[in-house]
Amino acid sequence: MSQASLNDVLHQLMHVYRRQLRMGIQRYQLDLPVTHVRVLKGIGRTSECTAHKIVQHLGQDKARVTRVLNELMTAGLIVKTENPQDRRSLFLAPTAAGHDMLKEIEALEDETARRMAGDLSDEEVATFLKTASAMIHNTSECEARDAEQLEGVCQRSAQDG
Repeated sequence: MSQASLNDVLHQLMHVYRRQLRMGIQRYQLDLPVTHVRVLKGIGRTSECTAHKIVQHLGQDKARVTRVLNELMTAGLIVKTENPQDRRSLFLAPTAAGHDMLKEIEALEDETARRMAGDLSDEEVATFLKTASAMIHNTSECEARDAEQLEGVCQRSAQDG
């Protein structure tokens, strides 16, 4: 497969998945944008979750995450509690309504995955999972190297300046 074909397939796959999720959100009548869903899922999956952890995990800017967190709190889906180890940060956790929403989101994602897998055999799904996991791993390694290189550039610039 050529690089252009790989790019096209990855692009299409990403958009099909997002479109299916958006359609599912409408079908399930979940009144949350995709970014809010991602933040809520991050909070639900992370013990002793803080806003800083969400910013790091999602790679979103702090202002955007703060806005989403405020909207999730206003909707009654998350609460903030004191962090006994650091008074400057707060722990985030889903409320009972947030946990219910997470269950609905999980059902929606399961349905989306079943639709996308369609009539693929278990072997084909396993091969896809192995390939996609390897691609994610490759990307993570590249991001780590890029971050190390950027850190080195920043340190040299600070020393030179």
